[in-house]
Amino acid sequence: MTKLMPKFEQHRTDFAYCQTITKRSSSAFYTAFSQLPLERAWSIYAVYAFCRTADDLVDVDHDIDGLMALRQSLTTFANGHVPDHPMWRALAVVFETYDMNLDVFFDMLTGQEQDATFKQPQTQQALEDYCYYVAGSVGLMILPMLATNPQPLVKPAVELGSAMQLTNILRDVGEDYQRGRIYLPSKLLAHYQLNPTDLHGPIPSANFIRLWEHEAQIAMNKYEAALTMMPQIDPVARPSLLAATLLYRELLLIAREQHYPILSQRVFLTDERKTQVLNQVSTKVHELALKEA
Repeated sequence: MTKLMPKFEQHRTDFAYCQTITKRSSSAFYTAFSQLPLERAWSIYAVYAFCRTADDLVDVDHDIDGLMALRQSLTTFANGHVPDHPMWRALAVVFETYDMNLDVFFDMLTGQEQDATFKQPQTQQALEDYCYYVAGSVGLMILPMLATNPQPLVKPAVELGSAMQLTNILRDVGEDYQRGRIYLPSKLLAHYQLNPTDLHGPIPSANFIRLWEHEAQIAMNKYEAALTMMPQIDPVARPSLLAATLLYRELLLIAREQHYPILSQRVFLTDERKTQVLNQVSTKVHELALKEA
């Protein structure tokens, strides 16, 4: 049995609470990061629990007051007082252990506040700014658990989070439309001669497919930029980060293979497809190790 650092052992129940949230809410994320050494994995679960709490307050509970209360709790935490809750107690251990940046936690809440008062972005830059706040910030939150020297990796970590958020948007076009949200920029829709009602589906038009592929290429470029940081990621963390990257990226390939069903349903990875991706991860990790030998 792996021996934990004492402060993690003392808060085992608090971290278990965060782990349950992560496992229940994101199978791809959990599949990837559950392979880390326990302290690193548990720390990422605590960060994820914070992000999921904020996200659910907006998307599930529609509770703007609750989101403001979460921001106040974060301010309390920033001032050195740990709220009496499993998530906060776990995060306190994380902040004691790793060189964490509180600013990016506030940034993520800013992104959630943008969702709570949603307005369709007009430009690609506005969309990418939003992607930073809700997901690029998350890349920066977990970076200290992945790299001993995280500072040089800030840009690719943001690119990875943003790529994942663009993937979410491209996966959920139809679902978001039904909820009254269009994340694809209005100027981009106009460029491809699309109206908002063209997102109603269920069959995507040729122009929609061209728009989708335009955004998918931007996401793929961001994934490629993110992969450049892999040699500077701690070797023990590389398999998990590669798995998270490739599992998410695979969703774009699946959507294309299935002829873009995203206006009427989500695409997802079957267990067989996950296994194929994880086999790719093992190969890439081995290749990287050989290069460094």
